[in-house]
Amino acid sequence: MIRWMIVIFLALLLISWFTPLLNKLGFGRLPGDFRFRLFGREWFIPLTTTLILSGAASLIARWL
Repeated sequence: MIRWMIVIFLALLLISWFTPLLNKLGFGRLPGDFRFRLFGREWFIPLTTTLILSGAASLIARWL
């Protein structure tokens, strides 16, 4: 269980590190990414970005 906690921590660390770079490349502003305000809070649902990054990760995993 501790191994999964370490993996999740590292994944969140990498995501937070790469988020500004991905925003500069245009990810997060694609046509299927939803950003809206509800109850005074901004919500973000990156559907298209998630699909593209998941496909890229799948291709890299298959290649390795």
